[in-house]
Order: sequence, then structure tokens, then C-alpha cells
Amino acid sequence: MANARKRGFAPFAAALLCLLTAPSLAMAAGGEPSQLSVWSVLPFALLLLCIAVLPLAAGHFWHNDRNKAVVIAALALPVVAYLVYLRLTTGQHTLRPLVHELGKFASFIIMLGALYTTAGGIVIRGDLKPTPFTNAAVLGLGALLANVIGTTGSSVLLIRPFLRINAGRKYNTHLPVFFIFLVSNLGGCLTPLGDPPLFMGYLNGVPFTWTLGLWREYLFVNGTVLAVFVVWDALALRRESPAPALPAEKREPFRVDGKVNLLLLAGIMGAVLIESDWLPPKLDYLWELVGGELLMLAMAGLSLYLTPRALRAANGFTWAPITEVAILFAGIFVTMVPALQLLELHGRDLGLSQPWQFFWATGLLSSSLDNAPTYLAIATTAAGSTEFNLLVEDRVPGLDGPLVLRAISCGAVFMGALSYIGNGPNFMVKAIAEQSGYRPPSFFGYSLYAVLVLVPVYLLLTLLFFLPR
Repeated sequence: MANARKRGFAPFAAALLCLLTAPSLAMAAGGEPSQLSVWSVLPFALLLLCIAVLPLAAGHFWHNDRNKAVVIAALALPVVAYLVYLRLTTGQHTLRPLVHELGKFASFIIMLGALYTTAGGIVIRGDLKPTPFTNAAVLGLGALLANVIGTTGSSVLLIRPFLRINAGRKYNTHLPVFFIFLVSNLGGCLTPLGDPPLFMGYLNGVPFTWTLGLWREYLFVNGTVLAVFVVWDALALRRESPAPALPAEKREPFRVDGKVNLLLLAGIMGAVLIESDWLPPKLDYLWELVGGELLMLAMAGLSLYLTPRALRAANGFTWAPITEVAILFAGIFVTMVPALQLLELHGRDLGLSQPWQFFWATGLLSSSLDNAPTYLAIATTAAGSTEFNLLVEDRVPGLDGPLVLRAISCGAVFMGALSYIGNGPNFMVKAIAEQSGYRPPSFFGYSLYAVLVLVPVYLLLTLLFFLPR
């Protein structure tokens, strides 16, 4: 455990990067009133530290959601007070980013909650042997589905069946970890539906089919990690006692119950994609403001109404995982506002010029900050504007625009797997696994897995795809 604590440094890369670069950014800004204090990043760094340390140091205390909420409020409220103070004393528009992030948090938790509720009514039955290749097939399917229904949708749809297949195993700690790697993160880079940063790129001029060109990076990263999983799972399975085979008459055939929820999942994804240009101007504004979220809530409500309780009971469905995620990410969205503002205002001062630099800067920041605004800030810095088609069409002087955009896209999607808070589904998968009787690793333990498995893959990816030729 001590070794894991020492080596679990990856989740703090973003906060450390902000702290290390903030003084130089302040100097570059010449002390202008628009510059936030470097210390405004401290609550975010402390929040990361609490999420990592308190489950180990004060597990009984941290397990209570009310205690989590108290700790997070104690760190988030000073950030709000500081931004209000700057607004009142200097006239800066410091509250706009805060309101924007709170709106994004509302959209995020509504979408996550709607997907969680709807997928919780789908029961995939069938007695499948927990072999490495069966598990790899589920993970591979999840990585493909992530490009159709998003990493979040794919995660909440497949995590319970995946856990049930392996329910009788003793050595199972690695299973939710690799699920988070592949289904919740690495699989979502081929379409704008896969992960929020790519969808933001699509809204800012990147053609919808452009991300299909990332298939080489997708196959390399997902194929390599899947191969590592097969070897790892085979070695773990060899340590297990042989399970008695079920008689043929007692085996449950494969089937899917609660199919109406599949249609409701499609409705939730439709709410993300529906454009409002065909509506009258006032309705257009209303749809952009709350229309998608209302449709998602309607799909979740229909799922609760139409799904028999027995199906949710079969899934062991409770509200505890989504409650924990909502509490933690409320604090994250508030405390990261100063870090995002520093990045947005002075991203150029980070001195990024090479594709590999964009890949690692975007990735490390995305592993702890919200990857969508990180993608937007870094891509805007590279393009010199919010018209990202300038990168696609290679019209930015001094940069290999298409390669830089590929590096930014891969960094934002792939490196969300470096920490539990790197992407929305990560903590939810952990919470569902714990509820199902698994013992996923601690915050530091997960980071150790990520350093051992993913960082070498990212280094190889850099050598193969993002270094100058």
C-alpha cells in the first residue's frame, strides 16, 4: 500500500501543471486585473487529495455521503466567494465561467443519471463462462458501442452483465479497472458521439466523419490494452479454483429483458444530437437551454414507469452510485473553474508547438479537469480561434494542423483513463462494482494500474504517431 501511495502521482498531474505554470502565466499577463491568483487553484488540488486519501485514511467517515458533501462544500464555497469578490471589487466577469460550469454540471449529471436509470432496467441474462476471451469480447464490444452511444452509455449498459459473468471469481480486482480503461475511455475516439470533447470539436467546425480517421490510433491503443488484459486475466484465472460446471438443463440461455429501455437509450442519445435550427427563434433558444435535458429526464421517467421492479432488483439497482458521482463532481466542476480560466486565458504561454506536446498537455490536464473545456482551450490555442476547421484544413502557419488536432483529440479521450475522475463513467463503474461485491482498487491503486498499463502504451503511441518525421 505504501508503494502504491508513492507511485500514484498521475491523478495530480493536472493540478501540479496548473500550479507550476500559473506563476509564469501571471508574469506573462503583466499583473493585469484579469489574472486570477495562483492560489485559486489550491482548492481543486486539495479536493483531488481528499478524493485520493480520505477513503484510505478515514474510510468510515468518507463512506457517508453527507460527510463527502460537507468536505466538498468546505472546498468549493471559498472558490465561489473568491469569484464573487473579484466580480464586486474589480468588475471582472468572473461569475460567467462559474455559471457556465454549473450549467454544464447540470447537463452532465442529468445525462449520466438518465443513462444510469435507463440502463438499470436492462437485464442481460445467460450463463457465460468467465474466460479471458469471453471477457475480452465484452470489453471489445463495449469499446465499439462507445462510438455509437458514448462511453457513458456503453459503460452503464455493459458493466452489470460483465460483473455478473465474473461474479464467482476471487481474483477480480483487475476486471473493473480494465473495463474503465477500454469501455469508459479508450473506446470513444472514432465518432463525436463517443466522448464530449469530440462532440465539442464537431460543434466548432470539425466534420462529423473526421474522427473516423483516428482508426489507427484507436486500433493500436485498444488492441494493445486488450491484449494486455487477456494475458493478465488468464494469469488471474489460473489462480482460481475450478468452478463446477452447470448441468445443461440448469444453464440459462442468453436473452435481454427490459428491451423497451433500449429505445429509451436511443432517445437519450437523440437528445444529445437533435439540432434546433428548424424551430422558431424563441423555441430554438428554449431548446438549447433546457430542451435536451428535459427529453433525457422524460426518458428516465418512462424507464422508471415502464420497467418492472423485478428487473431492477435483478440488477441490484440502487441510487447510491449516481448519488456519489453527483456529490463528487459538483465539487470538481466548481473548484476547477479557476484552473480552466487560467488555461483559457493564457494557454499560449505554455509554449506548445509540437504534436506530442499537445497530446501530453491535453491528456494530463484532461485526466483531472473536465476534458471537454480542456479540449476547447488547447484546440483554440492551436488554431488561434474557435474555428477548428483551420486545423483540419492545415491553414495554421507553423503547425501541422491535422496532426495537432489528432494529438489533441487522442489526448482528451485516451487519458481520461488515468484517474477515477478523468471521465464521468469512471467513478460510476467503480461504485457499481463495489455495490456488486467487487473490491476495485483505491484512488492510488487505480493510478498505479494506469501508470503500469497505460503510460507505456501512450509513450509508444507518441513514438509511432506524434513525433516529427
